[in-house]
Amino acid sequence: MPRPGEADLPFLWPRAYTKGLYYQAFGGRRRCLSKSVAPLLAHGYRRFLPTKDHVFILDYSGTLFFLKNALVSSTLGQIQWKRACRYVVLCRGAKDFASDPRCDTVYRKYLYVLATREQPGMVGATGPRACDCVEVYLQSSGQRVFKMTFHHSMSFKQIVLVGQETQRALLLLTEEGKIYSLVVNETQLDQPRSYTVQLALRKVSRCLPHLRVTCMASNQSSTLYITDQGGVYFEVHTPGVYRDLFGTLQAFDPLDQQMPLALSLPAKILFCALGYNHLGLVDEFGRIFMQGNNRYGQLGTGDKMDRGEPTQVQYLQRPIALWCGLNHSLVLSQDSDSNKELLGCGCGAGGRLPGWPKGSASFVKLQVKVPLCACALCSSRECLYMLSSHDIEQHLAYRDLPAGRTAGTPELGPAAGAPQDPGGAARALEEYLNQVHSCPTLQARVAKMREIVGWLPLPSAQRDFFWGALDMLQRAAAGGSPGSPAPES
Repeated sequence: MPRPGEADLPFLWPRAYTKGLYYQAFGGRRRCLSKSVAPLLAHGYRRFLPTKDHVFILDYSGTLFFLKNALVSSTLGQIQWKRACRYVVLCRGAKDFASDPRCDTVYRKYLYVLATREQPGMVGATGPRACDCVEVYLQSSGQRVFKMTFHHSMSFKQIVLVGQETQRALLLLTEEGKIYSLVVNETQLDQPRSYTVQLALRKVSRCLPHLRVTCMASNQSSTLYITDQGGVYFEVHTPGVYRDLFGTLQAFDPLDQQMPLALSLPAKILFCALGYNHLGLVDEFGRIFMQGNNRYGQLGTGDKMDRGEPTQVQYLQRPIALWCGLNHSLVLSQDSDSNKELLGCGCGAGGRLPGWPKGSASFVKLQVKVPLCACALCSSRECLYMLSSHDIEQHLAYRDLPAGRTAGTPELGPAAGAPQDPGGAARALEEYLNQVHSCPTLQARVAKMREIVGWLPLPSAQRDFFWGALDMLQRAAAGGSPGSPAPES
């Protein structure tokens, strides 16, 4: 006789047995992937968020877990990392959660949780009603310090934050695709007082009522909306970020910062990543488009020229996840051998691009061992995190690019399927050869070849072979023995 819940086992076991949170610290001597404790009762991992001291994980049943002691401070005031060894349940019935949107986790003092709670019935009502609410917790202790409850007729599915602490705007996405917002003063949340906050329809839903937003992304000074039709709309609240993203201040209105700006894109956008002054978009064909500041090469276009409109990153397709961090970008991808790998570009300072301390203006393979079922990632100032959880109900289904639209977008190697534009591929390889020829020294040519091998969609075994051979050549050119370590490139 089957046990209770056994009929649902095919849907639950992939989540249960593949869940894991992995992290690699950037500082210190030990630079390898570690795994935190996995709550036994968690029904897979849906999303996670590192804060100043701990990590929070939401599972598929709406339970929010509080992983404690992810890092501690030493007596010398330096950060020391250790494995998260214990956990507690912060709350149940959670739908989503958010904290300060800046990449530096030191600012994440509070955790905002969107949840559903049973409220006592009103006069004349037959019983309690389920109402959505936002609960605010101290990330350091897990203590709830604030709660706001909404009318039972309003149902939300996502929450993001934007703005500074004294003017923290909470954006709430309804099931119908409308955006509501309210403002709180975060510096007063820990004071024992009550006050009323006003919920208002955001301008993107008020002025464009026909739009149905499906997801949001935010940082401290801008917000990005993706609609059910794959359109992208932007709010930018500061002139500096506006100039970085669009290259001009011509259309910026400081008196109307909520005016949504439509991005011109060739296809339906599936998901996005938003950094402080650059962003990444992935369309239905698996193409990656980057836009914004490129001072450190964080757009991965092979140069350091800013882009005021979405620009496709060639030879990088069908990502699993995308992350725009502090002057760098990361892509989680899968090669033709079904092995997952992590690619990165931009500033490599502080170890944020493992294996490439000097950074790279193009996406290169990082020296990180990626878990088999990795599905999400994020990077803070101190650490790289990867979430592992396989869900058979959620799978990115990219479409094949129509043959008539492949001109100018060559696809090389088995990672992208059969070459659909051999002429474009040949021109790209010829351009790579010209770049190698233009390097003044042998060391510079070997370094350029290492970059180019990282750009090409080769199987991981072939890429590692070419990199190993180039390391041998580089050591020989430097006069070192075959077993000596290669200089940094």
